[in-house]
Amino acid sequence: MDMKQVKIREIRPDETWLLRDFLYEAIFIPEGAKPPAREIIEQPELKIYYENFGIGAADNCIVVEAYGKVIGAVWTRIMNDYGHVDDDTPSFAISLHKEYRGQGIGTRLMREMLGLLKKQGYKRASLAVQKANYALQMYEKVGFMTVDENDEEYIMVCDL
Repeated sequence: MDMKQVKIREIRPDETWLLRDFLYEAIFIPEGAKPPAREIIEQPELKIYYENFGIGAADNCIVVEAYGKVIGAVWTRIMNDYGHVDDDTPSFAISLHKEYRGQGIGTRLMREMLGLLKKQGYKRASLAVQKANYALQMYEKVGFMTVDENDEEYIMVCDL
């Protein structure tokens, strides 16, 4: 991809509906597994990632646009999600359309958001990642470290 065609910017209020699409894209599907029905994003534990987005102090979203269309997003909220560590730490969600993964775009988005959170005065950020997810290496590269785990996921924190 021609990186000159890539534009990183904050999400516009009329685009927050995109978070639903990117949340579905962010669901990790192990090799050979069947993707869940799209309605899965309506479950309460997933709705917290997008419902009423924009009203919370840590509600931030940066999108990446290429060739005039939004191809990825990284967003944060303070929410009781899978990566929740405390009520002062924003949790991350990130997603890129499949054909744009593995090109360094996600890393750029993560670094942009970490810089924004630091500027806003947050001390750290958190996320949860499936142990088999290839994105784990990207999270470590930008400064996230594992602080806890369960059978399926690592809980990671990045000090800002």
